[in-house]
Amino acid sequence: MIINHPLLGTRDSAEFVYKGDVSLIHRPDWQAEDAQAQFIDYGYLRDNPAGLHRELWFHEEGDQSWLVVTRDTTTHEITKVELARDVALAKERAK
Repeated sequence: MIINHPLLGTRDSAEFVYKGDVSLIHRPDWQAEDAQAQFIDYGYLRDNPAGLHRELWFHEEGDQSWLVVTRDTTTHEITKVELARDVALAKERAK
């Protein structure tokens, strides 16, 4: 599988480590009244979709960047690759 890194160009997926669903970017508020329940959900509950899925990938063998990869889990076709910091910042700005 080839990942088109936004800064470095095309790279083999062997350079990266899959880290999970993109929702992991946004950690629960540790001070919330239901923080324990939120962290249990955050740490243990995962979707296992068939089809398009947004995932976190870490460029371990390269520049140590975090990416959000939109990938079809049935075909492994990658349709979009973004820097995770840009995705996180965009969500913060939208609040």
